[in-house]
Amino acid sequence: MAFFGDPFGRFLFSPTFYRSSPGSPALLDWMESPNAHIFKINVPGYSKVNIKVQVEDGNILAIRGQGAKDEYSQSPGKEKEVIWHVTERASLTAGDFSRRIELPGDVVVEQIKAQVENGVLTVVVPKDTTPKRDHVRNITVTSKL
Repeated sequence: MAFFGDPFGRFLFSPTFYRSSPGSPALLDWMESPNAHIFKINVPGYSKVNIKVQVEDGNILAIRGQGAKDEYSQSPGKEKEVIWHVTERASLTAGDFSRRIELPGDVVVEQIKAQVENGVLTVVVPKDTTPKRDHVRNITVTSKL
């Protein structure tokens, strides 16, 4: 018996999530309510046309962002007019990101909704709230096989 719970339980029984690169701007919060799992992902500089949310292999939530660029890198004529002194913001929003999250078994994949607003992507994954039948099967015991 452990005083602080099972130290390995979170590794064995928690769903898995992956980040494609350690410098990814797509930081993740995962909350659970009685009716849904809610994911909030930072996506600064990405619009809804740059973000793709998919369910792969039945239970993997895949979130990808592609092509968010700074306003000066999109217009070919403007680079000659502007002198860059510091480019810290561009390093956070340039390029692609990818997050993959293994969903729990109690979700309704067909009803997932996603919305992006103010640089935050919110994905709501509803839970299946229908009562589950017990999967108990009685086996008859006999004296001979």
